[in-house]
Amino acid sequence: MTREMITSDEEGKRVLNTDGTVVGRIVEVRDERAYVDPNPSLTDTIKAKLGWGTAADDAHPLDAGSIERITDDAVYLRGTL
Repeated sequence: MTREMITSDEEGKRVLNTDGTVVGRIVEVRDERAYVDPNPSLTDTIKAKLGWGTAADDAHPLDAGSIERITDDAVYLRGTL
């Protein structure tokens, strides 16, 4: 299944550029915007998957227009982050 709408279900998923490079993980979804941590710790990843994550100061905001598709395992970008 693929889709383009960001929901809290995306927390903890890997984020990949168009070339397949992993650029981080979604640590929080708030106000229809995802926040990508480029270097999440194992603890941050687990918290995000449980819905307990919060975006750090270095997290990059990501809106729906930047997303090519969302699968069960990852979020694929239209370009680069």
